[in-house]
Amino acid sequence: MFYSIFQSLQDSGVPGARLMDYITFRTGISFALALIIALMAGRKIIDRLQKQQVGEIVRDLGLDGQMQKKGTPTMGGIIIILSILVPCLLLGNLDNVYMILMLVATLWMGAIGFLDDYRKLKYHNKEGLKGKYKITGQVGLGLIVGITMWLSPGIVMVENQEVVRENTAQTEVVHKSADVKSPQTTIPFVKNNNFNYEWLTSWIDDAETAETAGWLVFVFVVIIVVTAVSNGANLTDGLDGLAAGTSAIIGLALAIMAYLGGNVIYSSYLNIMYIPGSEELVVYAGAFMGALVGFLWYNAYPAQVFMGDTGSLTLGGILAVFAILIRKELLIPLLCLLFFLEDLSVMLQVAYFKITKRKYGAGRRIFKMTPLHHHFQKAGDPSIQALLNFPKRPVPEPKIVTRFWIVSILLAALTFITLKIR
Repeated sequence: MFYSIFQSLQDSGVPGARLMDYITFRTGISFALALIIALMAGRKIIDRLQKQQVGEIVRDLGLDGQMQKKGTPTMGGIIIILSILVPCLLLGNLDNVYMILMLVATLWMGAIGFLDDYRKLKYHNKEGLKGKYKITGQVGLGLIVGITMWLSPGIVMVENQEVVRENTAQTEVVHKSADVKSPQTTIPFVKNNNFNYEWLTSWIDDAETAETAGWLVFVFVVIIVVTAVSNGANLTDGLDGLAAGTSAIIGLALAIMAYLGGNVIYSSYLNIMYIPGSEELVVYAGAFMGALVGFLWYNAYPAQVFMGDTGSLTLGGILAVFAILIRKELLIPLLCLLFFLEDLSVMLQVAYFKITKRKYGAGRRIFKMTPLHHHFQKAGDPSIQALLNFPKRPVPEPKIVTRFWIVSILLAALTFITLKIR
């Protein structure tokens, strides 16, 4: 809203009317506004949740301090969603297709998470929304994003290439003059860092069919990424401040990538693809990080509110869609490695338990407990018959969270480093 007003005032000579043209200015205001909203509205929302007796349902898993969390207000993801939407609606360019897709992703995943939390509270169990309905919602968002990127004329990219100047024998990075509608993405360790999904379907003789098939492969990858990251973030939300802190770190890394990829000068200097219009995502990222920092005010140990699936599913969906829009979805396995380790720990534990139960008559474990963060929370016990029975003493919850944040920072740094190793 403010963005449109300031745009209309630019020719009127009003002082400061052009400030809204600067991405950095709008991003800073967006961050600050989201933080203030989270701090101010957060207290009121928490009080409201307490009055409605919207308390967390806790099962006794024998973890230190676990039962003390019983009754803590949940569904705090509403604070995060509200703190993201208001700054984006006020300061964002709502004609920009990237901003629109991010707002759709926020509301879409927020609605799925809200339904999940609502069913848990209504029926007083931990089951919530059935898994098939969650997956259907995640697949639906993946289809919306993938097909929009395929068909929207506003989503294009400009290919980068290296040119050797004959008179100086120096290599210079230039961008092609024409915008390209192509399912290209960024991968590490290769020259120019570009990968085209159409290469996977180049064996098809008909060029038009091959192009369509390439886009279909891209849409399939989008669905996989959205589903995996959303579920990974959901599993990571098990300790106070864990999901919010790691998501803020990942969001900052993606914001930097969006800023560099949306600026023709920086993208040329760094030899990465230029994506016109994607710089608007940095404004969204500012609101996203401000909302999470504000939420941490109440969610840090000991938490006064939990985000619930309303928040965790939304965070995962946001990070996945953001990475896809800036063509960095294939960097997600490294950048969001913690999410995937949480996912993987659960899948390996279940599979190993079933295999050993068939073989020995009693199931055995790889980890003391899953998801992975609970493994460090639980004391070593020989009776558990876990392959990994260390550490023997339980690690305090705040230390686990802080260490996971540190690992997330390291992964973000490694993600940037891989782009320069070619």
